[in-house]
Amino acid sequence: MSEDDGISGPYAEASRWFRFAEEDLRTALACLHDSDVPPRQACYFAQQAAEKALKGCLIACGTDYPRSHDLDYLRNLLPPTWRIHAIHPVLAELTEWLVEARYPGDWPDPTEAEARSAIEMASAVLIALRADLAELI
Repeated sequence: MSEDDGISGPYAEASRWFRFAEEDLRTALACLHDSDVPPRQACYFAQQAAEKALKGCLIACGTDYPRSHDLDYLRNLLPPTWRIHAIHPVLAELTEWLVEARYPGDWPDPTEAEARSAIEMASAVLIALRADLAELI
């Protein structure tokens, strides 16, 4: 789905959100491959990719999305028949990177392995959501 698909209304807006999600995922990968960038940045952009894709789907469904970064909460607002529920029943690990990757705290810095895992999860979420969304359009 892209802005050039001739889609209008909520699907066009959902397309914009997915474009931003895909850009965040590419940014996460770029961060991971740049030794000067700490892995926490990749984790943050992975979380953002999943969040924007979820919100794009909510827009396509005609559901107002809340001001929340909780990926499980956002996923649970989607129709229960969507595969995303079965494929990714728990997104809390990815949700945590919003805060833990952006702010100092009582937690260790993310490792490169954790960054890779976050990117893999975000990528899988985008793939699943695209498949679910394609059935709507």
